[in-house]
Amino acid sequence: MNIVDSNEIKKHAAVRFRSEYHYAVFEYWRSAKLLQWLASAGVNQLGRVLDDGCGGGGMCVSLAEETDRVTGIDLDARFGDAGTRLSREKNVSNLAFSQADGTALPFGQASFDFVLSHSVIEHVAEPAEYLREAKRTLRPGGLMFLQTAPYLSPPGSHLPQLKFPLPLHLMFGRNAAFNMSRWIAKYRGEWLQNGPDGSSFSVAARQGEVKNDDLLYLVTVSNLRTLIASAGFHVAREHFHVSGLAKRCLPHRLASDIPKIPIARDILVTNIEYLLVA
Repeated sequence: MNIVDSNEIKKHAAVRFRSEYHYAVFEYWRSAKLLQWLASAGVNQLGRVLDDGCGGGGMCVSLAEETDRVTGIDLDARFGDAGTRLSREKNVSNLAFSQADGTALPFGQASFDFVLSHSVIEHVAEPAEYLREAKRTLRPGGLMFLQTAPYLSPPGSHLPQLKFPLPLHLMFGRNAAFNMSRWIAKYRGEWLQNGPDGSSFSVAARQGEVKNDDLLYLVTVSNLRTLIASAGFHVAREHFHVSGLAKRCLPHRLASDIPKIPIARDILVTNIEYLLVA
């Protein structure tokens, strides 16, 4: 899947939390953006790929259509009824899933040419060990794509978006904002922007479950850069997405300088993408 279809991505995003399979299908379509980004960075051949925290496995299926071999691992076997089903539907056979811990990978040195980490590291309790393990399993000169967002930004907070965009985590602190989000999802679902199946908070509330906070590593630009360097990676590309609101409201020069301003970037940068060299 290397063609970005915004309509399909939007359609599947609206129902992505309905089940692991629905999320895998959403990831399958969304992965075209990743492949497009890699191509723009001059990466067209991936070789042996490790999806280091594959979730439902949708990205694994997409990457397997474009490369030699893909291995997807996750701490929980979420891919069992999602990625495996999707791979059969897409007739993809060069793909294997395994339940494993990204901080203690069951693979030898130089097992992979490319490691993918998309929206994973913020959910890892030991992010330094996670990065060291990824580098260990890469061949010398192998590449890692690492994507995340600062935890103070709206996407990085992993809280549901409201129709009236109030930054609850900045106004009241993370714990209070998380509890407020659970209450809103349970009693005022109409306040949420993404509908009943577009938020894990809504699904949990509907199923009578307690939504737990799984943001284990509070990412900032500074501490992520430190972890990358300490793991021994060389940064080939670092790309920041600045909030669209900031771009619209601030002069162009000021908006373009946001990634250089420590406090502002952790709030107004909505996505960080790295291409790392082992």
